[in-house]
Amino acid sequence: MAVPKLVRDIMTRELTTLAHDVMLLDAVLLMRSSGFRHVPVVNGDKLVGLLSDRDVQRAAPSIFGKITPEEYNRIFETTPIAKVMAKEPVTVSPATPITEVVTMMYERKFGSVPVVEGEKLVGIVTTTDLLGLLSKTLGG
Repeated sequence: MAVPKLVRDIMTRELTTLAHDVMLLDAVLLMRSSGFRHVPVVNGDKLVGLLSDRDVQRAAPSIFGKITPEEYNRIFETTPIAKVMAKEPVTVSPATPITEVVTMMYERKFGSVPVVEGEKLVGIVTTTDLLGLLSKTLGG
């Protein structure tokens, strides 16, 4: 079995994305129902951000604070994801060597890296993709 060498060989191509003008509530519902921890944010085909579960956690008010359930919900209903997402995320191309992506993700503690060609989003590499490769490589 040949070991994949480039991002294009392991990236997830079937993408779930969020439109840049979506409210945080819709994003959270999508992330919870899909189980995704990182969702690319697009304007058309162009990548404009990346929303992670950590971004959502940082934006959420503490349930221990003096806030009513209605106020808590209103924050999620009225906050655009553009205020919460990582803007201009680090990206790679499909031709990037996998070793380069692994090093980047490890050193910078990234859980995912969007894959773009020009400005067009074409995939994403996640820790799950890399663990799948590791499992295949080790014969699992």
